[in-house]
Amino acid sequence: MRMKFNKSSQLLLVSAASLLAAAAMTACGTLTTDFVYVTSSLAAGTNSYGEIDVFEINAVSGFMRQIPTSPFPSGGRDPVAEAVSSDNNNLYVVNQDDNTIVQFLIGSDGKLYPQNTVNTPGIYPLALAVNGANLFVVDTYEPLPKCSTADPCPGSVGVFPLLPATTGSNPIPSGAPGTPLTNPGNGAQYWPLNLFSFSAGGNSTNCLTQQSPDVITPTAVNVLVSGSDIFVTAYDATLTPSVGYVFGFSIGSGGALTPLNCGVPFAAGIHPTAIGSDSSSTYVYVTDSVSGDVLGFTVASGGLTPLSGSPFPAGNQPSAIAVDIKYPYAYVANALDGNVSAYSIGSGGSLTPIGYYTAGLQPMAIGIDPSTNHFVFTANFLGGNVSDFEMNITNGTLVNTQASPYRANAQPTAVAAIPHATSK
Repeated sequence: MRMKFNKSSQLLLVSAASLLAAAAMTACGTLTTDFVYVTSSLAAGTNSYGEIDVFEINAVSGFMRQIPTSPFPSGGRDPVAEAVSSDNNNLYVVNQDDNTIVQFLIGSDGKLYPQNTVNTPGIYPLALAVNGANLFVVDTYEPLPKCSTADPCPGSVGVFPLLPATTGSNPIPSGAPGTPLTNPGNGAQYWPLNLFSFSAGGNSTNCLTQQSPDVITPTAVNVLVSGSDIFVTAYDATLTPSVGYVFGFSIGSGGALTPLNCGVPFAAGIHPTAIGSDSSSTYVYVTDSVSGDVLGFTVASGGLTPLSGSPFPAGNQPSAIAVDIKYPYAYVANALDGNVSAYSIGSGGSLTPIGYYTAGLQPMAIGIDPSTNHFVFTANFLGGNVSDFEMNITNGTLVNTQASPYRANAQPTAVAAIPHATSK
């Protein structure tokens, strides 16, 4: 038996269908909680540039999908790091082979619009971080003519002030990197990562130090939420086994850096790879790829003191760490194991293991969504994809979202995200 509809009924059905479609489209828009930016280092775009995949995350299911016109060229070769401005209006991407940082304006739909490109002060940039007024970039080598992979020298930190918007014939948007700040100690546009020790008659008060000829190789950077200090992980590759350090700097009102502890770094395992801090700027955590541990520190009086019980166990070759700013959990990507280890953070900053959760092949970066703080994602370098987990906010456990992992361009290296509601 077939049902028959008169014209009025047909019009009602069409109207209902249209309303459902409109509601679905509206829901798609409002249910996007974050935009996630994933850099891929394998040359695929125009001019052999790397690329940036842009995903939107569904607030209910955590489902990720690429936005229209994604991916976008990274503006250079081999993008290895990225960071978002404090107002979520700009994405900064480091292209290692070109020694450049590219500023992208982020549209309300998550799309990227390249604005400015600047050279880093040193050679082979590898990491960057942003606070409200400055961008900090870490270079593998100081900008000296003799420095190269064949004849290496210590790494360095550069500071770019982020400029306000201008008007006129050549307007620039807010957040453009300005001229790098000058270090009054050496008259150059960088702060070196030299290995110092206290010389005879010197101590941490009068800062009489002597420099070691060892080459210090940086690996990661973190700025405290408070904006007071910046920390850089590094290791001494001239020793066997290598020796790990954390260099600390206080950040002045104009962004200039002052070495903590008279420039003498803090001991940090064998080969530190990543660093993160909590929302209170009280605790700092460092992953060690050789020992397979997470080192915990308390920030006190401009220095780092190891936490009780540190180091804490991780997996094989931990490569990245993310500390939730809302919930008391931390997550570590373990590159060799292809998984994520989860931890609860105790009242004294100690880490208690929760469990291990399967990601893709060789996760090299990890992030937490800034809107709800309960989706965790990893960039899987060998997998060529992005894993997405939903966090149980009660106990910190993770479960893969539907269809995870999600395809990205080859060799993804870094992740960054902005809340959907605050994108411009």
